[in-house]
Amino acid sequence: MLIHSCDEPPEKDDWWHFARRPQLGHLVAPGKQRKLPVVVPTQYVLAGTPDQPEVRLHLAKANPVFSALDESPACLLSLAGDWAFIPSSWKAIGDEDPSRGVPTTYYTAVQLLCRAELVDDEAGKASILRDQLATFEPEMDHVDPAEHARQLPAIRGLRLTVDEVRAKFKYGGNVDEAHRSAVAEHLAARRRPGDEAARRQVLRSIARRAGPSSL
Repeated sequence: MLIHSCDEPPEKDDWWHFARRPQLGHLVAPGKQRKLPVVVPTQYVLAGTPDQPEVRLHLAKANPVFSALDESPACLLSLAGDWAFIPSSWKAIGDEDPSRGVPTTYYTAVQLLCRAELVDDEAGKASILRDQLATFEPEMDHVDPAEHARQLPAIRGLRLTVDEVRAKFKYGGNVDEAHRSAVAEHLAARRRPGDEAARRQVLRSIARRAGPSSL
């Protein structure tokens, strides 16, 4: 993933707060000497601390990702969100020609480079399920996962030790405050899914990091 200096996270732990949200990620396992990696959309829990993060998740035992992880424990969890398409006309302010604006997409992307540890014992799998239930439905009553002992053999757990974090917060950091503010106003008016989250990120980029003075 290409990360320009203007797209680096405004704050050191921004990636952590983004990745800890309940959301869907893509687990990528290249295995060894495969023509293509295995890519699995999955929910997950990010535990630990920003300095020592650990990803926990479970998948069906038949998932092909496990054969790739048996070949090599190296894997990557890819996350993306808070995105919005920015039309060309939004990139022009004052007497600038809207037709000469350059369209783009604003987004957050986080990639966690990991080493996988398989979890096949019932106690370990139940522990992962407890973490996921606490994250995705904290307000609901539910039986302890250990009570589903007959179903636990159908899944395998994963603990991913995070060795490296790559984070990109692409919200117009290459343009000046006036142009970013104009985009934020357009996002507030349009209100498509994702626009409000992207607008908040643009405003954070204005407040926390001054950009260049011109396009």
